[in-house]
Amino acid sequence: MNLVNVQDLIDSKLQSSFKSLAEDEAKKIFKLFHIPVVEEKKEIDEKRILNACRKTGFPMVLKGIGANILHKTESGLVHVGLNSEDQVIDAVKEMKKSAGDDIEAFLIQPVIAGKREFVAGMFKDPQFGPVIMFGLGGVLTEALKDIVFKIAPLSDVDMDDMFEQLSSKKLLNDFRGEKAVDKQAVKTILKGLSDMALAYPDIKEIDINPLIIQPDGSPVAVDGLIVLKKMREKKHKAYDIDLKKIASCYYPKSIVFIGASATPGKWGHMLLTNTLSRNFKGKVYLVNPRGEKITGRHVYKSVIEIKEDVELAVVTIPANKVIDLIPDLKKKQIKGILLITSGFREVGVKGAKLEEKLVKAAYDAGILIFGPNTMGVCNPHIDFYCCAAHAYPIPGSTALVSQSGNMGTQLLAFAEQQDIGIRAFAGSGNEAMVTIEDYMEAFEVDDLTKTVVLYIESIKDGPRFFKSAARVSMKKPVVVLKGGRTRMGERAASSHTGAMASDTKVFDAVCRQAGIIQVEQPMELLDLSAVFSSLPLPKGNRVAIMTLGGGWGVIATDLCAEHGLEVPKLSRDIIERLNKILPPFWSHGNPVDIVGKNDPHISKTCLEELLKWEGCDAVIHLGIHGKRVLINSMIESVCKTDPDIDKAQAQSFKDAILQFEEEYTQYVIKLTQKYEKPVLGVSLLTDEISRTLYRRQGYEYKSVFFPSPERAVKALWGMFQYNAWRKSHS
Repeated sequence: MNLVNVQDLIDSKLQSSFKSLAEDEAKKIFKLFHIPVVEEKKEIDEKRILNACRKTGFPMVLKGIGANILHKTESGLVHVGLNSEDQVIDAVKEMKKSAGDDIEAFLIQPVIAGKREFVAGMFKDPQFGPVIMFGLGGVLTEALKDIVFKIAPLSDVDMDDMFEQLSSKKLLNDFRGEKAVDKQAVKTILKGLSDMALAYPDIKEIDINPLIIQPDGSPVAVDGLIVLKKMREKKHKAYDIDLKKIASCYYPKSIVFIGASATPGKWGHMLLTNTLSRNFKGKVYLVNPRGEKITGRHVYKSVIEIKEDVELAVVTIPANKVIDLIPDLKKKQIKGILLITSGFREVGVKGAKLEEKLVKAAYDAGILIFGPNTMGVCNPHIDFYCCAAHAYPIPGSTALVSQSGNMGTQLLAFAEQQDIGIRAFAGSGNEAMVTIEDYMEAFEVDDLTKTVVLYIESIKDGPRFFKSAARVSMKKPVVVLKGGRTRMGERAASSHTGAMASDTKVFDAVCRQAGIIQVEQPMELLDLSAVFSSLPLPKGNRVAIMTLGGGWGVIATDLCAEHGLEVPKLSRDIIERLNKILPPFWSHGNPVDIVGKNDPHISKTCLEELLKWEGCDAVIHLGIHGKRVLINSMIESVCKTDPDIDKAQAQSFKDAILQFEEEYTQYVIKLTQKYEKPVLGVSLLTDEISRTLYRRQGYEYKSVFFPSPERAVKALWGMFQYNAWRKSHS
């Protein structure tokens, strides 16, 4: 058999009623892709079966095979360890009685020795294409589900990561007198599966289970299954988007609001007033068929009445009237439409057809459509806030794209509250023309963007998303929150490999392989954007912890361990240096408990000593900042109940605490800059003036504080995860 014959075989099977290849056929194909398989003989009548058994030698394995038989073991069609001809005859009769005419032949194989069994396979994911699977095999595959996935094609780094992810990875080492697994041979198998899937698109699933590891460490496939399905080429986006045009729409010199309204609460009023309420320098025009005035401005009855060309149209008129605008917008040199209007694909087939027709007309006219069904965009760098949220975060380096308008606007409000800078925001809506991949690629080449943050509910073009994210991640972090992660049920599959898959597991694999930092909660999106935009990346995973109380140090240590961060023992040198600063009863270990000392210099000095220490890559400090909230409450209670208290002196004390905390945040910035290590704080308590970020003029880095140890540790873990991925792919 050669590669051409394989395609002929696949085509003939697809034209018949059989949609799978028999085990012996599958193994012949495996051999072409350098996958080691067990030697076997295929026979039909009992006399030839017995003759083959004698040549193979006892004990041996007998299998009943047929095109309709997918799971031989479950059907009682695999007999292992047969030791005599009589046992073989009995097994043949039993199988024929069990499976009848479905049995087309019998395979005679030697018993392969080996105490370890793995599974390897491939299935076609409808979103991302061929997915390669590797994990614990045999009867334990579906019971323990210790498996990992990667998107094809595989690199050497991908396969090393597959080994590392296995919970049972110790089985890859020397095991009970057997040699360590030949990982290079396993990589050849995984690479073969990847190449096979890409070479033959009509292969739906491949299953090698078990993949037995022999005593010398070499793997051999003793069973194999290939399931076929005629694959229709998936239609992806037909429109190439000019990324420069996307960028220019975030810097419009002129905007026209089509559907401008004088009624508060309507989109045509809300977006208009939000835009005008800031210091946006561009020209603003209003269009409404009624004319007259809105917000004291002249209203044109049509776009054509405007003498000047306009760059961006913000459209809020009914869906069925939008397409009629295209000829006039083309005449006015409109670059993009921010289409707020709903009533397109999200309402059903009729709306989808209307959306498709509109997109084609706009594309032919050279006009981009953002949306439809979007809640707007903003660019704080030019004071341009054209979105539903009356939230005004400061200019920054985090680009935020959300497929949920409500989620996006809430995140904008939080960013404003916590002083987290935003590069730009887009509520991507239906993504009829400009998709999540387009936004990602536009921000990839944008110098002001340092972090790309995405809230995703669906992906139109899985392969493009995967490739784009992997490329962007090499330059800047991509942080993703995926909505709709709950399990929707098992995938309809014929193999163990396919049955192990789920949308969630595949998307998790995509993120890990592409370097995407995936989070579970909305607030984590901005937590990570805060640290990525404000701190240097950690060079490793070693964390020094400084705390004002022992309990938080213990909690932070546990959290670090759970997230793969190491809390190393203090060296003798660092202990001796801390002994000169702290009282004799300090913890003498990591975490460093500075035992509630009120001397403000101690926390600063200890923090610097830890940053000097070559044994750590990052520092988390807990409880030093935010004490003022507790003290302020205490002073208020005292002032209310004790008439002898000097209130001016009490206020002076409160001011001194506030000043210390301000000085401390500034000192942390200086140390971060000096030692080029990330420093993450956890505030003891927070109030209305607490923030996540604190700045210092002339410094690249910022002081970062979270309200809980969990959020600080997760943010640091995300930084480490990203930097480790980037190093492994450089």
